[in-house]
Amino acid sequence: MRRKIIPYDKKLKEYARRLRNKSTKSEIYLWMNLKGRQMKGYDFHRQKPLIHYIADFYCYELKLVIELDGITHDFPGADVRDARRQRKLESVGLTVLRFKDKEVFEDMEIVLKRIEEYIVVHEGKREM
Repeated sequence: MRRKIIPYDKKLKEYARRLRNKSTKSEIYLWMNLKGRQMKGYDFHRQKPLIHYIADFYCYELKLVIELDGITHDFPGADVRDARRQRKLESVGLTVLRFKDKEVFEDMEIVLKRIEEYIVVHEGKREM
């Protein structure tokens, strides 16, 4: 099957590279559990440009975006921007899972379990 390329704004490529070098603590903590195909053998990427956005984590095979919501998501209007961004990503066939930084630090097992549950459901749909 040919890989469906999600278009992205080329101007975001360098910015994404800088973000990878300045990861938040929650991103680093989750990345330690996603990198190297640790999550059921799937390949995740950090700070991946998609459309006009940069996703915190992205897995092509699963068409899955994982977003971590830190303190900046508590600012006025952030919920509206997050919802708009999520709708745009979903409009190109992606699924977005969101977690708060606090969840990553305090309930990593639950975060990983939710990602694994998504994978199990996704794999079940592919087999149909």
